[in-house]
Amino acid sequence: MSTTSDARVHYAGDIMTRKRSGGADVYSPRDDPPDALPKRNSTVIERSVEIDHDGDERDIRKRQEFKGKYLFWLAYQSVGVIYGDIGTSPLYVYSSTFTSNPSYEDLLGALSLIIWSLTLMVSIKYVLIVLRADDEGEGGTFAVYSLLSRYANIVRRDPREERSIKMERVQTSDLAYTNKHTRSFLERSAIMKTLLKVIGVFGVSLVMSDGVLTPAQSVLGAIQGLKVVDEGISSATIVGTSCAILILLFLIQPLGTSKIGSSFAPIVITWLTFNMAFGIYNLVHFDHSVLKAFSPHFAGAYFVRNKTDGWKSLGGILLAFTGVEALFADLGAFSRRAIQLSWLCFGYPCLLLAYTGQAAYISRNVDAYTNPFFNSVPPGMFYPSLVLSILAAVVASQTMITATFQLLSQIVKLSYFPQIKVIHTSKIFHQQIYIPWVNWLLMVGTVCVTAAYNNTTRLGEAYGVCVILVTFITTCMVLLVALVVWRLPVYIVMPCFLIFATFDGLYLSSALTKVPDGAWFTLCVAIVLSTLFVLWRFGKENQWKAEASDRIPPWDLVSQSQEGVKWSMQPELHLSSKLGGGPVSHLHGIGLFFDKTGVSNGSPAVFVHFLQKFQAAPIITVFFHIRPLSCPTVAPEDRFSVVRCAAGPGSAGTLENFYRVIIRHGYTDSVISSDLGLLIYENIRKFIIRGGNRSLTPNGGDNEDSAKTSESSEAAATARQSLVNARLDVLQTAYKDQVMYIVGKEQMRIGEGKVLHAWPRRIALAAFLWVRSNTGSRVANMNLDVDKLVEVGFVKII
Repeated sequence: MSTTSDARVHYAGDIMTRKRSGGADVYSPRDDPPDALPKRNSTVIERSVEIDHDGDERDIRKRQEFKGKYLFWLAYQSVGVIYGDIGTSPLYVYSSTFTSNPSYEDLLGALSLIIWSLTLMVSIKYVLIVLRADDEGEGGTFAVYSLLSRYANIVRRDPREERSIKMERVQTSDLAYTNKHTRSFLERSAIMKTLLKVIGVFGVSLVMSDGVLTPAQSVLGAIQGLKVVDEGISSATIVGTSCAILILLFLIQPLGTSKIGSSFAPIVITWLTFNMAFGIYNLVHFDHSVLKAFSPHFAGAYFVRNKTDGWKSLGGILLAFTGVEALFADLGAFSRRAIQLSWLCFGYPCLLLAYTGQAAYISRNVDAYTNPFFNSVPPGMFYPSLVLSILAAVVASQTMITATFQLLSQIVKLSYFPQIKVIHTSKIFHQQIYIPWVNWLLMVGTVCVTAAYNNTTRLGEAYGVCVILVTFITTCMVLLVALVVWRLPVYIVMPCFLIFATFDGLYLSSALTKVPDGAWFTLCVAIVLSTLFVLWRFGKENQWKAEASDRIPPWDLVSQSQEGVKWSMQPELHLSSKLGGGPVSHLHGIGLFFDKTGVSNGSPAVFVHFLQKFQAAPIITVFFHIRPLSCPTVAPEDRFSVVRCAAGPGSAGTLENFYRVIIRHGYTDSVISSDLGLLIYENIRKFIIRGGNRSLTPNGGDNEDSAKTSESSEAAATARQSLVNARLDVLQTAYKDQVMYIVGKEQMRIGEGKVLHAWPRRIALAAFLWVRSNTGSRVANMNLDVDKLVEVGFVKII
């Protein structure tokens, strides 16, 4: 992880007051009044959300919103990362569309298709509509699926992540007829739930498989451009140079999206500015009449005139908007407003003028379509354009690399992939990330693809199919979002869907003709990735189902005896009837039981099995949960929350010497250290002292009315202080004895199937367990004293 920083970040709603939760006092160190909240920064805003009374607002994933200089900074960065791919399309769109010198009418038709594709598919569909279907600021097809899952019960969630998800399912009575039945169909149909899951994962896999292909295509194409200067350059030289540049590109990824985007932005800005200027020059000096291609009539006439050949040429036209899927996938790194600003105010007009200017030149020059960009550059600008085009093509690779990082992080959050190391590269822009393992895997993949395909002609056959498949999937999923999440009337949603689906269908059907010629490669990669993701999710769901039996409230495990120990700080414990009854022995010291779910009314699985095996519990028992937040850092005084474990459901009493401690931390904070036991001891001690400010009944029962039964307020105060002192003595004695870190070592085993089709399930679970066993132990990554570590093994049947 990134190095620890002392930087402070304040959030609206950070301040917690003491409240009742399951009969236990909850304490979080900041008890300031509401008017002590820090004023919101005028530039960076965290949107407040409402949560249920048992939760903490800080646990909810929040959208970052920017304005002012940060918004313009993000827009500037987005140009360097997002528009390298779509911005270099003018190099090859016309040459990929035509196989012979086009007539003037066909040229106008192709230009009209390019103009309206950029307008409808990119500007209207993606920039103005799809970008709004984000999941708390994150984009991509899987983010759309995640958004749907917050408004409809279509997914089973990881118990560890439930508290960080803001469910916003509206009342059925608030939905119109069509919207209500759409949601009901999604929630009741097991087929639709599975289909949505697979489609969402497949969309991510398509983008990631393009992430292997795009860097190879763009860099290899850039280096091949040197043949314009010297046709004697050998293929081995081109491939070797391309591989070296790709390796260098992946080596700089640890610098982070912000630094890379800021460095690449001047290249892309200059490149797009050149294209715009060249377009204006060609319109003025050659044929400005091509501007009438802004009329969609010429696009329609193109199909009528060319029929099947016109449909097939769409495979070249769609290259004009390759990279649009990454525009949505990169949303989390830049924000919707930044992307809208950079595209509508800069990228979109530059590309329109570039394609229009090239058409003006081609209309007056025979065979100019074969190399539209370089043939149409003004006199004296060839070599500057050549250098810039090579740089821009290299930068184009960054689009898919960043998108792959963003999408895989979403997959991991929803438990479709094992937990892997994710490094946040910015303290200001929280969703800008770098994943080392993925970066090196992508590097190996792109280098292998570059060496195997040798030239862009062969790579080009595999290019474009993934893009249009993702846009079609996105169109279908945003349709559901419009009905279920946005609750728009069906008479508005369906016409828009039909328009965009028609465009997607035309392009997709044309692109699928490339499958036998090379597009099968990216589809196969996407299918393999989707299978891996779905397999892991299947295994996790079976794991959660098996672990559910251990989610038992503490009061169903042990009970305290009140007889003869009225003022004892070490009351007798007895096992519940579920565990066979009998007394519970006291172990000296503090026992920290690691709780991976952090559920307020549950017990860690390791504590359940510890009790079953030893019929003993430490004198001070602590259920310890670590809760990461999507912010850079949490102030030390705000990290710890302490609560006593309730003695029963809805009971005002608590189990004496049973505590639940939650540590909230940001992605630059280091919370697991050798002095963890001391930190927990100190925070429990503060909690006990604060508890002395209120009336406390013996054996953990906190009762505000107990003072009324006291003969005098002075006597009550003395009794309260005596109780606090006694609790502090027990805590201090236990700490001096020892601190034990008690963690679970869970082993999964596959149960015997009772049905004929049990063998596919066994194979899938066996593969899941094999991957699980090779993804490393989280305990091994904790900086804990080994001599204080206790592992309790137990078996779960899945």
